[in-house]
Amino acid sequence: MAKTLYVGNLPFSASEDDVRSLFTNYGEVVSVKLIMDRETGRPRGFGFVEMNDGDAGAAIEALDGADFMGRALRVNEAQERAPRPKRAW
Repeated sequence: MAKTLYVGNLPFSASEDDVRSLFTNYGEVVSVKLIMDRETGRPRGFGFVEMNDGDAGAAIEALDGADFMGRALRVNEAQERAPRPKRAW
């Protein structure tokens, strides 16, 4: 079963391939998704990496706080996003 990891404080110059290469050192990477700003199309500095359960733990242990392209990464298990309240127009 796969686990999704939140990866924060990514350099804006990092590509999905850069992130995949980093996480592949700790196991099989199922997918990588970097989040982009809807209006500007620029990276927002965070993303998600999906890995197998056992590999995900090793990646969190090794990469949380690690330097990546000059920035200290934040890596932890992704949390379910809370539902947004509906707008009353």
